[in-house]
Amino acid sequence: MTAVTYRIEPLRLPASLESNDAADFLEFSALSDALVMETWGNLDRATPPEGRIQYWKDDAYSRMQFFFVRIDGRMVARSVIRFEQQENLGSATLHVDVLNAHTGRGIGRALLSHAEALAAAAGRTTLMTFTEHPADFDADGPDVLKPATGTGALPATARAVRFAAAAGYRLEQVERFSSLTLPADPAWLDALEQEALAKSQDYELVSWTDRCPDEHVEQLAVLMSRMSTDAPTGALSYEEETWDVARVRHVEDTWQRAGNVSLVTAARHRASGELAAYTVLELAPGKPWLADQDDTLVAAAHRGHRLGMLVKIANLRRLLAEYPAVERVLTFNAAENDHMLAINVALGFRPAGWDGEWQRVVTP
Repeated sequence: MTAVTYRIEPLRLPASLESNDAADFLEFSALSDALVMETWGNLDRATPPEGRIQYWKDDAYSRMQFFFVRIDGRMVARSVIRFEQQENLGSATLHVDVLNAHTGRGIGRALLSHAEALAAAAGRTTLMTFTEHPADFDADGPDVLKPATGTGALPATARAVRFAAAAGYRLEQVERFSSLTLPADPAWLDALEQEALAKSQDYELVSWTDRCPDEHVEQLAVLMSRMSTDAPTGALSYEEETWDVARVRHVEDTWQRAGNVSLVTAARHRASGELAAYTVLELAPGKPWLADQDDTLVAAAHRGHRLGMLVKIANLRRLLAEYPAVERVLTFNAAENDHMLAINVALGFRPAGWDGEWQRVVTP
């Protein structure tokens, strides 16, 4: 049988959604939504177009490339390649998706080979990718694949798992994807909050929306640097990130250009004035029913005071008061991150799925 050669076309980002050259971007965005729907049955994990056009732009910290394949004039598959520009200069993150109706025809393999060749040309020898899996399988059953950490599992027969393994990638970590359905009454937080307050009397809470006050931003940058080292990453090859005020402001500005709102609550040590912990909730205007619980970190020197629980409860109370239309909150935890996962479970988060984090190291 003669192998089919597919035309792999680059996506060029338009200046805006209203630009004359935005048609390909809008079709690519619609394809991205269709792929999310096929996996999850809803758009909770989709980024609205106004967010994509901002997050996908090249900047001082990352460079991204996008490609697609058309069949009969319609986009049916895509690839995304991300090159970090400050750290992890030997790595690239690759992701390939094909609509279900077009799998089994070699499109995914063609896109992956193309992406790997581009990574090699850029001198990137550590290749990472991820797979997504709804919680509709028995994670304790016999037909699963466990990561190098030994914690968490993926369905071994899933098409994405078989594809990644056949391409030479190794499952290094599993992340739990969780969802919290918000009740109208925040009373479920009361007992947890009282327990946390009793252990955190040396700390006070500070909160802001969208932009960190100037007086705290340098300390926030320190905490954000710690996210790259203190959060478990399994056997994945991640380097420590260096955050400064400019990098924090860049992220804040990007969120605001996308139309997003970020709610941040931090804990400050009363005696020293030092920020000890923080957590972020992010809301996108295209998804009014949803909030994403993003980074949460407690600095190592301040652990043991229930600060993770305290800042998350305070932020959830803000969300309930200011955005009553939000129905649920999503979050991710490394499966081996027992402490933070226990906080989320206590708050009512329930498993919605699992993400596999894969890696392949290529010999130059």
